[in-house]
Amino acid sequence: MLDQLDAVLLARLQFAFTMSFHIVFPSFTIGLASFIAVLETLWLFTNREVYHNLLKYWMRVFAIAFGMGVVSGIVMSYQFGTNWSGFSEIAGPVVGPLMAYEVMTAFFLEAGFLGVMLFGTDRVGKGLHAFATYAVAIGTLISAFWILSVNSWMQTPQGHVMDADGQILPGDWWAIIFNPSLPYRLVHMVLAAYLTTALVVGACAAWHMLRRRAQEESRVMFSMAMWMLLLVAPIQIFAGDQHGLNTLEHQPTKVMAMEGHFESHDNGAPLYLFGLPNMETGTLDHAVGIPKLGSLILKHDLNAPMPGLDSVPRDLWPPVPIVFWSFRLMVGIGLAMLALGLFSGIARLKGRLYDWPWLHRAALVMGPLGFVAVLAGWVTTEVGRQPFVVYGVLKTIDAVSPVAAPAVGASLMAFIVVYSAVFMAGTIYMLRIMSRPPHDHEPGPAREIPQRAAGITPGGAVGATGAGRGAR
Repeated sequence: MLDQLDAVLLARLQFAFTMSFHIVFPSFTIGLASFIAVLETLWLFTNREVYHNLLKYWMRVFAIAFGMGVVSGIVMSYQFGTNWSGFSEIAGPVVGPLMAYEVMTAFFLEAGFLGVMLFGTDRVGKGLHAFATYAVAIGTLISAFWILSVNSWMQTPQGHVMDADGQILPGDWWAIIFNPSLPYRLVHMVLAAYLTTALVVGACAAWHMLRRRAQEESRVMFSMAMWMLLLVAPIQIFAGDQHGLNTLEHQPTKVMAMEGHFESHDNGAPLYLFGLPNMETGTLDHAVGIPKLGSLILKHDLNAPMPGLDSVPRDLWPPVPIVFWSFRLMVGIGLAMLALGLFSGIARLKGRLYDWPWLHRAALVMGPLGFVAVLAGWVTTEVGRQPFVVYGVLKTIDAVSPVAAPAVGASLMAFIVVYSAVFMAGTIYMLRIMSRPPHDHEPGPAREIPQRAAGITPGGAVGATGAGRGAR
């Protein structure tokens, strides 16, 4: 029994590791594809060179992020057969077709027009290039829809039937696809992708403004990124609140873990800001909370009763410390995004958006935190669902493959070594591209020589759409 539990834990760790690498790339490319589409539209209607320069600049970054996302996603999907054959066998009739729809619709759309978008900037007409760019952006959103439909069904399953052998079969595809949590998860994830991209774009612009380079392009990037934070961060907080209410309705145990509510509260539950969840004693040690605020947030009533984990059998408790702290990390970063957006709004009103170094330093520090928030949100969602892989239907221990713990451990170590080398190298390369200004401001027609249009710099190095380091 101990070996089986070890194998389950190692399989979960392996999937978590590969998923952690994978999720940061789609969360970036979803937002970046839409940002590129906006730049394309602005270039199409204004014909301003600054938008053309930024369009080519961010397409180079998109190409690398998209490639790493595809590679990490393919490797991750193989684990359904190697480590989670029980899940594939039992839930495959529902999950398999949904994932196939993602490939047949979204991925084919993205892959079909990606080449035109990346290499056709100066080779095809503006209209055709814009169409390809929009197709790629729409493809990323369709991909998010199908993947989140799968995950949401695993969180709030409905529309399925169980046969005599315990296999989960589709009963109502509309109910399966449009399950109760899909709208909330889809909006929350897409907005998170937009905010994550805005932080990266804003940090890149802030870096160049602090170094006083490429001022026109940097100002355009920074202004667009700060508008996104100022307008979307409050919407994301509202969407997160609605998502939490939906989770309370369908996965109350997860919310209990998120809030640290080990004990039931009959006359209003506090909002715990901090504390040390103790799984052994079933208490939140050294808790710091605000009385009755938890009930106000979750049920919009100060005196509303809130059940706690003491009303749930212990074998159905998720790992409370992980869920409790990952949720607070996500919320904390979300509030920091809102603060940065408000800071930029004040700077804009004062006319100091482009010459306030403390704002630029804050944007630079916030650059990677969108990815941290996405990972923290994913950990909250997936760990909070335990001990189920399909909530209330299929337990994780029944979904794992009959593979010995040493074999799973060996493959986990291989993944750690390979992923750390390959994907860190790709990430460093993207950072090196972004560390260079979007345009070198060379005078005259030399800025648009044919070699440059083909992705080759005047010095002869191949640009980011090729194989070298010529991104300027």
